[in-house]
Amino acid sequence: MSTLKEILTRRPVAATIRLTVPAGGARPAPPVGPALGQYRLNLMAFCKDFNARTQKYKPDTPMAVTITAFKDNTFEFIVKSPSVTWYLKKAAGIESGSSRPGHVEASTLSVKHIYEIAKIKQSDPYCQYMSLESISKSIIGTANTMGIKVVNELD
Repeated sequence: MSTLKEILTRRPVAATIRLTVPAGGARPAPPVGPALGQYRLNLMAFCKDFNARTQKYKPDTPMAVTITAFKDNTFEFIVKSPSVTWYLKKAAGIESGSSRPGHVEASTLSVKHIYEIAKIKQSDPYCQYMSLESISKSIIGTANTMGIKVVNELD
């Protein structure tokens, strides 16, 4: 149950906007400009904050952003780490997964690669309470659906 004070201090939400923006590359141009301008949000404030938060990542790394726009033209945003598929493609050195997963093998990764990706993904808000083993199992499942074979040791 929420307390009365929490209920009274809540700000009414106008919209929740989900975008994929390259790290350090937020500009008031599309796709960011039209998405935020529609709700009369301060574009430059978002761009500066986003670029400051994502400066530790390599440029052009696709970052998922969830922006909560409030009716008083203010906003909050959460930056998530890149998707598992992006990490798997980078680790395997491929452009895209297999066109026929299960039949055609796109690439091979070791369990060590999977473990490293799982350690990075554990910092995400939705994965922070999951064990490293369960995150690794999920990543192995994603790799299998992309046609990437996971082995104990690379030859």
